[in-house]
Amino acid sequence: MSATRQVCILAVPRVQLLDVIGPADVFAEAAQQLNDPRAYRLRLIGTQAGEIKGSNGMRMAVDSTIQTYRGRMDTLLVAGSPLAEELTGKPEISAWLVRQARTVRRLGSVCTGAFLLAEAGLLDGKRVATHWNSTDRLAACFPALRVEADAIYVRDGNTYTSAGVTAGMDLALHLVEEDHGRDIALKVARKMVMFLKRPGGQSQFSAHLAAQTADKSVVREIQDYVLAHLGEDLSVPALCRRAAMSERNFARVFRAATGLTPASFVEAARIDEARRQVEASEVPIKKLADSLGYANADGFRRAFTRRLGVSPNDYRKRFTGQGAA
Repeated sequence: MSATRQVCILAVPRVQLLDVIGPADVFAEAAQQLNDPRAYRLRLIGTQAGEIKGSNGMRMAVDSTIQTYRGRMDTLLVAGSPLAEELTGKPEISAWLVRQARTVRRLGSVCTGAFLLAEAGLLDGKRVATHWNSTDRLAACFPALRVEADAIYVRDGNTYTSAGVTAGMDLALHLVEEDHGRDIALKVARKMVMFLKRPGGQSQFSAHLAAQTADKSVVREIQDYVLAHLGEDLSVPALCRRAAMSERNFARVFRAATGLTPASFVEAARIDEARRQVEASEVPIKKLADSLGYANADGFRRAFTRRLGVSPNDYRKRFTGQGAA
């Protein structure tokens, strides 16, 4: 049997419940896969006794409060809340976090929980992630932080911070892999229908998500076309002809609607699909590059590494233990 690890999650008023339940379920599933119900002991800690009301109106009962909790923790995660920024003026929360930080093995946050760690001075000088909609405010409020605006999660020493909501599950899966290895993490990921690992530096956004945000119908039509024809000619001139627009006007309209250049969107879409295929199959890299419209495998490798910070070969090893060829 493995050693019991106490994982505590701090939930403030109007907590985003998935910031709590998502990571908790990952740890619980890991214990199931280990066939050891004592592998992780989960505790929900509130700022007040009794029930805590989530941002969706549902309620959960806390196990302890910051006033009553006793004992050592292995891992402490601070869940996010729409009120997190407003709660940064609560000295009792900061003081409690500072005390716990002295003894925990790992300290982390999910989503806007980073604001509470930052207020306590526990993120100064560190690389930090949070929900994409809060990165600018976090950086402005706490200039000593090195906010990484597009990361899924970030580790800096024994401090771990994740992006919004479901990214907390990615972080928890990473912590499970640290504790028990890749095989257990893979079993958890498969059971919970998750990616084993979206790399910590991988963008919070995908091309498919970006395609849902454009307001102009012509841009949405082009995005849908790109996603459905990744192996075809998706050069800017070809897309302009399809949109019946000049290159200059097309580039301006596309960027205004999506925040991306057409070429950047095409590359993101192709690498999204490449990542999925590298994770799920043993397709040779040259064949994959050809199927996604790349003139050669070297150009594909460069694009993949630029987007994900790791080569296709190394990325595949994370999932299969095999090279990509």
